[in-house]
Amino acid sequence: MESIDSYLSEAFKEAFLSVRNNVGGPFGAVVVMDGKIVGKGGNRVSSENDPTAHAEIVAIRDACKRINNFDLGGAVLYTTCEPCPMCLSAIYWANIKAVYFCSTRHEADRIGFKDNHIYEELTLLPEHRKIGFHQISDPKATELFAEWKEKADKIPY
Repeated sequence: MESIDSYLSEAFKEAFLSVRNNVGGPFGAVVVMDGKIVGKGGNRVSSENDPTAHAEIVAIRDACKRINNFDLGGAVLYTTCEPCPMCLSAIYWANIKAVYFCSTRHEADRIGFKDNHIYEELTLLPEHRKIGFHQISDPKATELFAEWKEKADKIPY
C-alpha cells in the first residue's frame, strides 16, 4: 500500500503532463481502490475541446473502464486541486468515499478558473442564476419517469 504523498505525486505527474504538453489546464487526479491506482487523468479540456474533460472526470472514467463498473464505492480520489462542482457531482455519483486535494478553488480562481463562481451560482435559485433556466411542462416527462420507475430490468444507480 502506498502513501498519500505517492498518490498525490502521481496526480501531479498527470497535471504537469497536461501543462507541459498543452493538453489542458494545471490539474491531475488519480483514483485508488484497495491501495492500487485504478484510474489516472490530467485535464484535457483544450486538447479535446471538451469542457467536461477535467482531471477528476478523466480519472473517474479511466477507473470505471478499468474495473468495468460505474460504481467506484470504496475508492479514494487524490487530486491536485479542490474539485469543481461538476467533478464534485461525479465524485458523488461514482460513490467515491474520500477526496484528498492540494490547491483550493479560491487559488484556482486567482489564476483564472471559475470553479468558485460556479459554487456561488449553485446556491442561487434557478431564476436568479446568470444563465437562464426555464422549466417546461410536458406530459411526456411524467410518462418517462413512470416508465423508469416500473421498469423491471433496470440497472439502478
